[in-house]
Order: sequence, then structure tokens, then C-alpha cells
Amino acid sequence: MQSAAREQNAALLALLAHRSDGLTVREVMTEILASEDAVGIWEAANPPGLFGVSAELAAARDEVDSWVRDGFAFTSILDPSYPARLRGVFDAPPFVFYRGDIGVASSGVSVVGSRDASPMACDRAASIAELLVARGLPVISGLARGIDAAAHEAAIAAGGRPVGVIATGIAAPYTPVASRGLHEQVAEHGVLVSQFRPRAHAEKHTFLLRNATMSGLGIATIVVEAGEHSGARAQARRAMEHGRPVLLTRSVIDTTQWGHDLADGTRPNVFPVNSLDDVNAALDQIEWTSSGALLDRILATT
Repeated sequence: MQSAAREQNAALLALLAHRSDGLTVREVMTEILASEDAVGIWEAANPPGLFGVSAELAAARDEVDSWVRDGFAFTSILDPSYPARLRGVFDAPPFVFYRGDIGVASSGVSVVGSRDASPMACDRAASIAELLVARGLPVISGLARGIDAAAHEAAIAAGGRPVGVIATGIAAPYTPVASRGLHEQVAEHGVLVSQFRPRAHAEKHTFLLRNATMSGLGIATIVVEAGEHSGARAQARRAMEHGRPVLLTRSVIDTTQWGHDLADGTRPNVFPVNSLDDVNAALDQIEWTSSGALLDRILATT
């Protein structure tokens, strides 16, 4: 890692770990993004003393160096390689660890839903993933069983680019063991992404943070099948806060109160979809009305 990037990443980590004046993580991140200079902010708040570098900054440098030494690929929100669309949301994670091609994690579409999905819903998720691949769009999902797995397996089989966003660290053991093969395939054909420290294990809140990151990475979220209290519901709501479109199948609208409420006709960014033709039509509208997505597609073909 280049020295300047190392120092910026260490200062970013130190600022988040040792927030002053009761600042929230979001407030610290806002200040860092405004200046694009974590080192300057750190030094302004922590002038070098007689003994040189503070213990807090030294510890942050050691941690960043350990990520490099252990072979973990990562990018910070201050790096050019950080996914641009994700950088634009208010709750963007400061660091993203990955295996595979981080360039794939841009302008895809999330396909999400229940872990205990019906066979029909899994088939629907697979068909939607194949449609996304045919349109040249990466397929984003959370690598859980059910809808997530069906979407990623179909995307890989169709020659597409999967983006798997996980709720553990990039080096944490995955459960169930049967899903490890899919993790490897996603990393091989696309990219496996985590916003957590490499060896972090899943906790209840990490799944919600993961859903927010999935929304931030993509141009839209498609909810195939979901329960009343589910991660898919949390992602749909966060997508609305991000200003990202949400596509809801008739099943979600008819069987959940939150789906029914979102599709009440008062929200322009919500698309009820009853068929693949509906999904296709919604994506036509989304891609051509999203200038960022359109620019991404133009740049990708030049």
C-alpha cells in the first residue's frame, strides 16, 4: 500500500475509533468526506506531542498494516477504487473488504427475499437474475439460503457477475458449511464484499448494516418474497431512504402490510411487478431516469 493511502486509512480508522466531543460515526464520516483528508482532521484534533505519533494513531496504523500483511484486499471511502454509488449514500461504510473484482460492485440490482422461500419464489428469483444478466447488470444479494442463493446460482450459471454482500468478516467462517462453495463461486465470477473487520462474526445488527450496503451499491432492489419482519423489508425501506427504486412482486404486496403500504401508489420509486415483462419495463425506466446508472453503462462500454 502506498504511504499516503496508508496514512489516510490509518487516520480514518483512528478518527472512527476515537471520536471526540460526542460525535456520531455519521457526523465523523460527513466531516471526512467533506475534506477528503482524514490525516488533516486527525492532526488538527490531535497535534503531535513531544513523543511523536499518538498511541491511538499508531494502533490504527498497525491494524491497517495487518490487513495488508494478511492479504486482505480492501478499499476505504477515501480511495478511488471505492464503489462510487455506495460512496453517495448517507450510511456508506468506511471500509469495504473484498475477494474478487471490486469493479463489479457497481450499478447492479439487488435480488432479495426470504431464507425460507417457496420453490416458486426461488424459481422467480432465478428468472429475475437471468434477466439482469441478459441486461448486463450485476446481481447483488446477501448469500443467505433461499432467494439470495437462488439468484446468485442462476446469475453464475448464466455467465453473469454476482456481488455477494455478507454480514460477517471476509475471513470469518461461514455457516452453514454447504454455502461455502457458493461464496467461492461468487468471489471467482464476481466479487464477495464485507464492510466488517476481516475476522468479525455475524451479529443481529450486522445483517441490517449489510442490507443497507446492498441497497447503496445498486441502482434498485427487487423483493421477490418476504415476511412481515424480514431483512428484505429493512432493505426496501433503506432503499427508499437512499432514493433508490424498489420493485415488489405481487406476493410481497399481497402478503405483507409493509409491502402493501409501500405500493399504495403515492411513492414514485416503487414498482409493483407481476411478471418478467414488468421487471424489464421497470428497469428500462430506472436505468434511463438514473443519470448515474446511465453514465456508468456508457463508461463501461467505451
